[in-house]
Amino acid sequence: MKRLVLLALAILCSAPIACAQSKARINNPAIDMPGYLVIAAEAAQHRESRRLTEDEFIRMSREPGAIILDARSREKYNELHIKGAINLSFPDITVDSVNSTLPDKNARILIYCNNNFVGAPEAFPTKMAVASLNLSTYIALYSYGFRNIYELGPLLDVKTSKLEFSGERR
Repeated sequence: MKRLVLLALAILCSAPIACAQSKARINNPAIDMPGYLVIAAEAAQHRESRRLTEDEFIRMSREPGAIILDARSREKYNELHIKGAINLSFPDITVDSVNSTLPDKNARILIYCNNNFVGAPEAFPTKMAVASLNLSTYIALYSYGFRNIYELGPLLDVKTSKLEFSGERR
């Protein structure tokens, strides 16, 4: 993991704007790129053993207290989502919204995103693999102190998936 952190910092410092000695740094204590890269590397390591098969996701979603979190836009969520999922759109993940929506940092949180499903491109439009919402959501939740996070792993067809869906499209 230390290698990931060092690599992340090396990448940050290789950017001319970030490390240029001739240019003064613009200070903003509300934005911390080096801290983000460190926490992202930690989250990546943590995530490795937290990816679930469809059957594991279904089993864990039925356990008491489990939360299925959909971080897509409210519009896409309303169109089609895993039955029982709550919506907290990624741009709306803030200190206040996390505290009110997910007050228990020990709660089991199951996440999924656009890139877990095919067969419903309007509701689940494909993102670039490196921009998958699962990645951003996992890192954000980890940053807020959650460690009981699990992620749906495979790419599934909504028409043949064992998961139950709900929404306007159904």
